[in-house]
Amino acid sequence: MSNQNSEPDMKLFWGCFIALITTAFAFITRAFLVNAEPFWPSTFGLNQVQAGELFGAGIWPFAISIIVFSLIIDQIGYRAAMLFSFVCYALYAVFAFQAYGIVMAEGLAGDALKAAQAEAYTKLYWGSVILGLGNGTVEAFINPVVATMFKKDKTKWLNILHAGWPGGLVLGGILTILLGAQAAEDWRILIYLIAIPAVVYLVMLLKAEFPVNERVSSGTSYKEMLAEFGAIGALIAGYLIYRQLGMVFGWSDNIVYILTAVSTIGYYLYCKSLGRPLLIFMCIIMIPLATTELGTDGAISGLMEEPMKEAGYNGLWVLIYTSAIMMVLRFWFAGPIIEKLGPLGLLTTSAILAIAGLYLLSSASGLAMIFVFATLYGFGKTFFWPTTLGVVSEQCPKGGALTLNAIAGIGMLAVGILGGPVIGKMAEDAVKVSVVSATSEETYGKISKDSTYFLGDYTAVELAKVDALEGDEKDTVKHSIQVGKQASLATVAIFPVFMLVCYLALTFYFKGRGGYKPVELEESKS
Repeated sequence: MSNQNSEPDMKLFWGCFIALITTAFAFITRAFLVNAEPFWPSTFGLNQVQAGELFGAGIWPFAISIIVFSLIIDQIGYRAAMLFSFVCYALYAVFAFQAYGIVMAEGLAGDALKAAQAEAYTKLYWGSVILGLGNGTVEAFINPVVATMFKKDKTKWLNILHAGWPGGLVLGGILTILLGAQAAEDWRILIYLIAIPAVVYLVMLLKAEFPVNERVSSGTSYKEMLAEFGAIGALIAGYLIYRQLGMVFGWSDNIVYILTAVSTIGYYLYCKSLGRPLLIFMCIIMIPLATTELGTDGAISGLMEEPMKEAGYNGLWVLIYTSAIMMVLRFWFAGPIIEKLGPLGLLTTSAILAIAGLYLLSSASGLAMIFVFATLYGFGKTFFWPTTLGVVSEQCPKGGALTLNAIAGIGMLAVGILGGPVIGKMAEDAVKVSVVSATSEETYGKISKDSTYFLGDYTAVELAKVDALEGDEKDTVKHSIQVGKQASLATVAIFPVFMLVCYLALTFYFKGRGGYKPVELEESKS
């Protein structure tokens, strides 16, 4: 085991920490650039669909590269992966600056301007894809590096490492707001902002001595690593990857199913394993887990917009506040809490707090109560992600970088493909109940339309129809829509309820085996 207190190890750790901060900076600045009117929407003439496409282009490659790089990272080395991530950040900046130059050329107007904006959009899209690949590659190398460095305290140090994500969101978000006036003059300043942590981690890690992965040092073969994940794990990951790519490139369902089947069968024929049941169980848990954390975080500002507005604040502060809680708890308190409760006890407690927080937030009013209940939710979601990575790393060390990172990739893909739309469906259902309760079925019928998604049909409100209403009816409907959105958080709580049942099942499982104990691999003498 590496000496946890040695300077080289800690310098390596802090380099990984800052690399994760870089991904958060990239995420928060892009969210600002894509959605805020004075920036990309104005510069490049983006509509809401294009803005959504650009934001998504930076997300799905993130998840895919985590999984793909995990298959090869032991062959190419952690340093190569680190350098690749930095190159991706640099290329993103180049593409963004090129897009800026295209639309800022002198004399552009009318059709010429539209043509320039279309050309620039292509630059921004592929730049965003490259950025997403870089972000995913960061996760692909930092997780196994830290897990290898701290073999005896994986869960603790993975929690501390992942304080970098909410910390980066808070710091990057505040800096973005503070630079708003300057960025309105030239949004490229927000691209430069990403360069600060990117250059820092490059300098810190360029000559660092990366550890040999635990799986490799034990003599566990590549085939054994694949067997740990197994064909069922490959089925889950493969389906989500091909489904996401199909959504991007317009593949039919049949193509997605064929690619998934071929990949899964090929995987099984090579490794002759369905996968460790415990790992497959953790993969299943990761789907509602990612939805509870990332899916809710993505929606909560909008869901809490009305009560926060009534209290005189922007709904975004709920996200910033809960992210700050995550940062503080992961960084300073993960170790003592894990020592006290154990990984499964911590996950069980977190699920209970998340359930309570989401349910109470669904009807909260007044600034004090909102933040009290947001504190419960913040405490609940804090330890889900890194503690799950810790459990997987401790129980499935033969899986090396693959099992550790694939489960993270599965979570990210699942929230984009499944979790996000399901939360949206829950919100629309709650809005329907609220509007009908406040007005009538007839009124709801006037402002809604039938639609469909991958799980079936649903009814959604059309804002243009709401704006067409007049007088008190319009005010009542708008208010009831916001009430319904907030109320949907009670339904979202079903995800941590499912997780709670799973964590209790795992607790009884390990109790029957003499208690939770990390699996350690002995280093090969060869």
